[in-house]
Amino acid sequence: MSQTALNLVAISIFLMTFSVLLGPLIHLSPTIPALATFTILGIATLDNFSLQGKGGTIFLDWIAGFSPKHRDRIIHHEAGHFLTAHLLDIPVTGYTLSAWEAWKQGQPGQGGVTFDDAELASQLEKGSISAQMLDRYCTMWMAGIVAETLVFDAAEGGSDDKSKLVGVLASLGFSESACQQKQRFHLLQAKTLLQENWSSYEALVKAMQQRASVTDCQSVLSNPTCD
Repeated sequence: MSQTALNLVAISIFLMTFSVLLGPLIHLSPTIPALATFTILGIATLDNFSLQGKGGTIFLDWIAGFSPKHRDRIIHHEAGHFLTAHLLDIPVTGYTLSAWEAWKQGQPGQGGVTFDDAELASQLEKGSISAQMLDRYCTMWMAGIVAETLVFDAAEGGSDDKSKLVGVLASLGFSESACQQKQRFHLLQAKTLLQENWSSYEALVKAMQQRASVTDCQSVLSNPTCD
C-alpha cells in the first residue's frame, strides 16, 4: 500500500476514534463519521489499486490547501525553482501549484515547475552528461528547498527534488557520499543565486500568487522593478 493510502487510513481511524470519544458529548450523529470514514477508505482503496497514489495525493493536498501558510510555502518553493532555472538558462514550460492541477496536466506528484529537459534526457540516455549541464540542473533542483528555508526558516517540501538529484547522480556512478557532497554544494549554489537576485524572486512570487502565465513571469524577471 502506498504511503498516501496509509495516510488516508490513518485519517479514517482518527475520525472513528473522535466520534466514539467525543460524539456523544457534542451530539454528533454516528452516521456522519461513519460515512466520512467509508468515503476515505474507498478513496484509499481506489487510489492504491487504480490511481497509483494520485487520488490520495490530490485528496490530502486539497485538505492541506485550506491552510494559507501551506499554499504560501508551495508558491515560494516553486518560485525558487522557476527563478533559478531562468538564471541558469533552463527553459521553463509551465508550473502548477496543486496536485489537482498537476494531475490535469498529466504530471506526477503535487505539482511544480516543468522544464524543457530534452537535452538533459538525451545526454543521460547516452550515459554521459556535461559537467556544466549537471551542475545547472542540480542547482535548480535544490533551489526550492533553499527558497522555502530562506523564507520560513525550514523546508517541508523537497523530498522529490532530492530524489531526482540522487537518482541522476547514482545513474552516473556517483557514490552515496559523493551524492551527499554534491547535494550540499548545490544547496549553497542555489542559496547564493537566490540571495543575489532576491528582488527578482520577490517579484516572481507576487506574479505566481496572481497565477501569471510563464511568459508574464519571465517578463517580471526581466524587469523585476515593474509592478
